[in-house]
Amino acid sequence: MNTTEIQLTVATSPAWVDTVLGDFNAFLQDHADCERKASAMALSFVAKYPDRKAIIPGLIATALEELRHFQQVYRIMEKRGVPLTHELTQDPYIRQLLSLCRTGRDERLLDRLLIAAVVECRGAERFRLVADALQDARLKDFYRRLYESEVNHGNVYLEMARCYFEEQQIHQRVHELVAQEGIILDALPLRPALH
Repeated sequence: MNTTEIQLTVATSPAWVDTVLGDFNAFLQDHADCERKASAMALSFVAKYPDRKAIIPGLIATALEELRHFQQVYRIMEKRGVPLTHELTQDPYIRQLLSLCRTGRDERLLDRLLIAAVVECRGAERFRLVADALQDARLKDFYRRLYESEVNHGNVYLEMARCYFEEQQIHQRVHELVAQEGIILDALPLRPALH
């Protein structure tokens, strides 16, 4: 089993899993949206930090992998007759996490990389829970593979941060962000969505 260096402070409630299973088609729609946004986010780092050459190959690879995940979710949706949403709505979880970003160019880069790592870790935890709860063997296998991929993405974003920042600085800021992430997660209403 893959593991990540980031330890989340709050575990997802079993009630969230029940909510997802209660409207799995809505969860698939949100999941597809999340994969599109994750791909765009990786590319946004390239656009905003083209001078940070050490991380560009990893960002491109991550963007492509997230786009493949979107394609895979879309195929599942097609088979189930589930349409894509008409517009990408702003995710309240992501919005609140991004509001924690500091404003200096370097500080913002660090925070965005670490928030991306935390989001991937939360996605991994939730994909594992979904995989464990599903009865359909193909869907179960799909979400198990996504769990492993999300863990890897969390570690990739941490490694990107290490290209430009000291370990102590990363550790301290991750600790702060993970604590805030738990508070944000606990305050959100349950819905059939990844976050």
